[in-house]
Amino acid sequence: MAIIDRLIGSSIGWVPKPIVRKIATRYVAGESLDSALVVAKDLNRQGCMVTFDVLGEFIRQSEEADHTAAEYGDVLKAITAHGIDGNISIKLTAFGLLLDEAATYARVRSLVEAARDLGHFVRIDMEDSPCTDRTLAMLRRLREAGLSNVGVVVQAYLKRTMQDLATLADLRSSYRLCKGIYVESPDIAYKDAQEIRNNYLACLERMLDGGSYVGIATHDPWLVEKCAEILKKRGTPPADYEFQMLLGVAEGLRSEIVRGGHRLRVYVPFGRDWYGYCVRRLKENPKIGRYVLAGMFRRN
Repeated sequence: MAIIDRLIGSSIGWVPKPIVRKIATRYVAGESLDSALVVAKDLNRQGCMVTFDVLGEFIRQSEEADHTAAEYGDVLKAITAHGIDGNISIKLTAFGLLLDEAATYARVRSLVEAARDLGHFVRIDMEDSPCTDRTLAMLRRLREAGLSNVGVVVQAYLKRTMQDLATLADLRSSYRLCKGIYVESPDIAYKDAQEIRNNYLACLERMLDGGSYVGIATHDPWLVEKCAEILKKRGTPPADYEFQMLLGVAEGLRSEIVRGGHRLRVYVPFGRDWYGYCVRRLKENPKIGRYVLAGMFRRN
């Protein structure tokens, strides 16, 4: 079955878009902010916090970056107006990182300032390895500008991450710690599943040692258990960390975490660029590809 899953995962890009759209309803909170707000309110009622993500990355024109920044401004206002327990996550390539770094900084700084004024937090997502240095440099620049309501994502499968945490130690940054999903070279990324897990736990310990707030982002039950053990052993109060999960993934595990008394945040993506996001999720979790494959041959 694992071989079948891998074959399905590698060929998921060939699945017709209408079939992927059916699956998208599990992973994406619709194409509009209004639809995302409905999902967010329901998650809040379930005891979960949220982070909104306007889908889209690797834009080609500065006008697209301006539009993305404006959309996020609307999200911040909506979070306040609707009393949502949530924040926002952004991808720097959607703000023009690969076009003009100076303009990207200006857009992001303006957004972070607007979030600060409304009492909200901004998480900078980590993208593929060519963006890593520039992403971390952006975080430092914003923090040194006096903006404390911004944090970043780091990836446990990158061999450099422990050193990055040492380099950023003076910031006492807020982190989201994830395994990482981009395809990277073995020269820079661990490939063995247990090696990634072990580095994840080591990174978590390093963050907690440094006094950082940590978003423990994983759907791996083994990691959830081990992280919970670390938190309990250290006596880390619930206010100093949270678990994080993607919308539509491992919902049973999500409920267990909440029932265990841990804070949990759900990543709520929405927008017109849902297709690329869903394809990445399906490649990451090829078991779901079986349902996609079945859908291609099911009679309506």
